[in-house]
Formats: sequence, C-alpha cells, structure tokens
Amino acid sequence: MTDAERRRVPALAGTSHAVFLSHDPFPAGSRASERPLVAARFFTTEGELPACGHGTVAALALLAAHAGRGEQQVEIRVSGRVIKGRTIRGSSASSVDVVFEAGPIDLREPTPHELALLLPALGLPVANAPGARVATLGRPRLLLPVSTRSALAALSPAPDRLAAACDRLDLLGCFAHSPGRDTGRVAARMFAPSIGVPEDIANVNSSACLAAHLRARHGTPRIDVDMGDALGCPSSVIAAVRGGSQEPLVDITGAARIGQVLHFSG
Repeated sequence: MTDAERRRVPALAGTSHAVFLSHDPFPAGSRASERPLVAARFFTTEGELPACGHGTVAALALLAAHAGRGEQQVEIRVSGRVIKGRTIRGSSASSVDVVFEAGPIDLREPTPHELALLLPALGLPVANAPGARVATLGRPRLLLPVSTRSALAALSPAPDRLAAACDRLDLLGCFAHSPGRDTGRVAARMFAPSIGVPEDIANVNSSACLAAHLRARHGTPRIDVDMGDALGCPSSVIAAVRGGSQEPLVDITGAARIGQVLHFSG
C-alpha cells in the first residue's frame, strides 16, 4: 500500500487511527539466527505518526490472538525501537489484556507563547496554567490540568484554531485532565485535530506522559485514566511508574477486543 492509501483506511474503517503490521525479517543490527520481528506503522487521515500507544495495544493484542495461546510475550518494532509486551487472554475469547513499557518521556514547562496560542483555542482564558507541561513521547503534546471533571466535560475547543496552533508549535495536541492527586484516578480528554482526530477515545501515550509528570510532582505511583465519555465510548488506561523521577519507566496496561474483520479491495 502507498502512504496515501494508508491514510484512507481510518476513514473507511470508521476509526481514528490505523496500525499496519508487516514482517521485518532482517531488522537493522540483527543476526541471521534471530527470529523475525513484526514492524508496526501508525496512520491517521492526516499522515503517519512515529508512535501510537493504543495502536500498540491493538497490535500486540492482534498478534496474541492470532497465536491462539494463553499468556505470552509479543514483540513489535516501532520507529526503530522494539516494544516487548505481555499479553493474557481476557474474560472473553475476543478480549486480550496487554502490558508493555512506554518509551522515553521528556517533560518541560510550556512557554507563555505556547499557552497564549493553545488556551484560547481550547476555549480557556489566557492565564497562568500551573501544572501544565509539554510532554514528549514520540511527539510533544500539552498536558493541561483542569480543576474539576465538570469543567473538563464543558471544554469545547475550536478545532480549526487548535489545529493551526498545534501545527505552528509542532505539537501533537492537548491532553486536558482533571488530576487524581489523591486517588490516582484521572479523567482526561485528548484533542488532536492537527492529525485528523478532533477528540480521541483513548490516548495511551499521553496517559503515560501524565503518569510520569504526576510521579515527579506528587509521587503518585500509578494512575487510572478514564477517557471517551464525551464521545459515548468510555475507556480506561492504567499507567504505573517505576524508577526515579529523572528517567521514569512507565508500564501501560490496557485491554483490546478483537472486533469485525474488514476487507478492502484495490
């Protein structure tokens, strides 16, 4: 498939993203005796992404389902990095639980210029945003705390304006969240119109970024992130942090349900 054809698949399938899997028989630096890896590429209608957390969950779950065994180790190559996952068959035949380690996460303070462009596009006043961070895992995105779940639910971004701001700042999007400082449970919404996703049902990489941030700021060891309520498709992602605040390691836990089989003809 061409990349242009890959960009058409999410719209045809009625999904926000699509992950494409192919055998990588001779990855760079491998030995002939090593088993081949499966390479993964992620696309939205706007183009390719260097990483996609919930696409990774889906890819690992699909490979595990095809293997047809119980608990197992599954590996895929994403942007030159090998991701090792542990998969367990869920409560139903079509459900697979997946655990994998997110990649390196970089956190920094947003600049006043970034906030001045992004906050109005989210329908928020230009003001100091304590606790906001720009987090990079694959691509940078804004982590933005919102005071309450009701305030989070009331957010109504201007998609075109937000897309233009993210394009100008080279950001993936904005991950607004109502922090779960005491309980570890967080409600969140991810807006990424710049990549063709006005709002995401689930965003695993942003959840991992938020877990690293809350561990560094509050010492929170684990968060459960609830998303998708505004779209009528509730989801939940678990992100648990290991290691120190300088180089946190985030383990992601999610579940995927293997759905219908789609056939595309050229």
